[in-house]
Amino acid sequence: MSHDVIILGAGAAGLMAAMVAGRRGRRVLLVDHNGEPGRKILISGGGRCNFTNLDVAPERYLSANPHFAKSALARYTPADFLALVEKHGIAWHEKTLGQLFCDGSAKQIVAMLMAECSDAGVEYAFGEEPDVSRVGEAWNVALGDKTYRAASLVLATGGPSIPKLGASGFAYDFARAHGLKIVEPRPALVPLTLPGSEALFRDLSGVSAEVVAIAERGPAFREAALFTHRGLSGPAILQVSSYWRGNKEGISVDFLPDSPTGWLVGAKRGAPNRTLSRLLSEKLPERLAEALADQLGLAGPLQAQSDRALEEAEARLAAWRFEPNGSEGFAKAEVTVGGISTAELSSRTMEAKQVPGLYCIGEAVDVTGWLGGYNFQWAWASGVAAGEAA
Repeated sequence: MSHDVIILGAGAAGLMAAMVAGRRGRRVLLVDHNGEPGRKILISGGGRCNFTNLDVAPERYLSANPHFAKSALARYTPADFLALVEKHGIAWHEKTLGQLFCDGSAKQIVAMLMAECSDAGVEYAFGEEPDVSRVGEAWNVALGDKTYRAASLVLATGGPSIPKLGASGFAYDFARAHGLKIVEPRPALVPLTLPGSEALFRDLSGVSAEVVAIAERGPAFREAALFTHRGLSGPAILQVSSYWRGNKEGISVDFLPDSPTGWLVGAKRGAPNRTLSRLLSEKLPERLAEALADQLGLAGPLQAQSDRALEEAEARLAAWRFEPNGSEGFAKAEVTVGGISTAELSSRTMEAKQVPGLYCIGEAVDVTGWLGGYNFQWAWASGVAAGEAA
């Protein structure tokens, strides 16, 4: 054996697994077909890396088995990663909803992980496509004219989201070839597109507002929604996109989440000469207010509208239904829902139950977090789990 552990993929999960395995004295080779490590880390959080979230909890992850992530997340927490960040003197701040960012650059997180790997004696092979085969109890990894051999192989190549960064379905093809089941992958944390019937809203491209958005089979998210030339985006929409499955499923948007029941009829009593458009523009961006009022069809002053018509308008504003006709796909998806089935893996070590010596971690696995640092925390935690075992 040339090494004890070979890790495919130098993203967040792979770097963490390499660091932890190396600290144990394991001879580790970290392989990536990209010429540099951590490419998705570098673009995350607008270049500042939303590296974890203080509110991490298993119920904020999607998986066919909602219990699978509990073990790894409990054993390596946001506080553990934050301690590593502070050890390296990286300044950070909490933004909103528990999200932690670097004050400076995401490059600091990649540099931190690479420094830890180097200190742990990890070897690197970047910029070459690996050719992997199983020979007896060992894994052979050919890189150009060299072949490396190890008893443990860690699959950390992620999912197909953001292919321009080198992402692909390699992990799924490799897992299938070794008998592991795959939960159908689909884009997640991705903008949704609207059909031609919603053309009015495309005229609002660039307009955003704080809303509460809900998918038919998911929780409610209160964050900003953004209208685009193709449909809907912004944090609230990215969140619900992970739960949206197409097939004419709708999403519901509450444009005025702070307005009490009966507010519109009350406004009629208090200011009968105001129009609905004028009233909405006090709570929403003017272009959005005008578009919503136009869609509701209540022209003229409020006093000219019946109470019932105003109640119906209020109800629609509180649960405005959109029926997306698709998403912007893996090209714009931040992560992937689905992946290697957790039924195939040990929740403690990430090792494949039927393929000894094969470990699967990070986005390659059917565990997907909410927007806001949750997916990085899964990468760190699953990487640690495999690094401690491989």
